[in-house]
Amino acid sequence: MNLGNCPRCGKLFAKNFRDICPACSKDIEREYELCLEYLRAEKTATIQEVSEATGVSIKQITKFIREGRISIANNPNMMYPCEVCGVLIREGNMCDSCRSRLARDLSAVAKEEGSSSGSNENRGGGAYGVVDKFRGPSR
Repeated sequence: MNLGNCPRCGKLFAKNFRDICPACSKDIEREYELCLEYLRAEKTATIQEVSEATGVSIKQITKFIREGRISIANNPNMMYPCEVCGVLIREGNMCDSCRSRLARDLSAVAKEEGSSSGSNENRGGGAYGVVDKFRGPSR
């Protein structure tokens, strides 16, 4: 039997297909139903308003949205926080600003790696560079 502590409440439980205990699983389903009922009545609600009215955390509501359980297509004011900076977004995990900054940083690292790898080849580097040094020149 595979036992573990529930990351939500800390109680010991027999792990199954979910990583949380059955009690927390029921609580999450109840929170989902509360959010869904509120959004059916208040289609123009924001994530903050849903959280205040239902008592469900913004983090959990965001998780429902990312899992596809709550659709933001039918709720024009429903947005969730960017994972990096927290600005409200309607799609993806990051806002455009953070996404472009990440792309710039990645291209700078790739460019840096590209310029330093040329000098590595001249030195006989690589995975087998050390082995080749012990063998001596190729015959």
